[in-house]
Amino acid sequence: MLKEFKEFAIKGNMVDLAIGVIIGGAFGAVVSSLVNDLVMPLVGALLGGTDFTNMFWVVTEGATPGPYATLAAATEAGAATLNYGVFINTVINFLIIAWAIFFVVKAMNNMRKKEEAEEAVTTKECPYCKSQIALDATRCPSCTSEL
Repeated sequence: MLKEFKEFAIKGNMVDLAIGVIIGGAFGAVVSSLVNDLVMPLVGALLGGTDFTNMFWVVTEGATPGPYATLAAATEAGAATLNYGVFINTVINFLIIAWAIFFVVKAMNNMRKKEEAEEAVTTKECPYCKSQIALDATRCPSCTSEL
């Protein structure tokens, strides 16, 4: 049983999955920084200085009565809040990650198609009768023309 587990854990697919998870975590951190540090300040500036992280609605007051200037102040006071600004940030973060992964998958598919196309070419067309013949043929088997 230990031998079977060792074979399973060391298989190429398992290592590839582990590498994918690690790279995915790092990629997520980069995208989060992109959204929080570059995209959201620009969106906020375009919308008149709006900071989405501090957009919230107070459901119930905390120990210290509001109004609360920031989400951190509301949380510190113990207020129950609906954090729709954080949700907007998360949705934008998701869209950027999905967009980036779309381009990565698209590039991978294009590379695969090119590889398949290069590998799949085993015949050519006879210039006389237009039938398919082997690449290394010197005479067409259909019309017997010399190539």
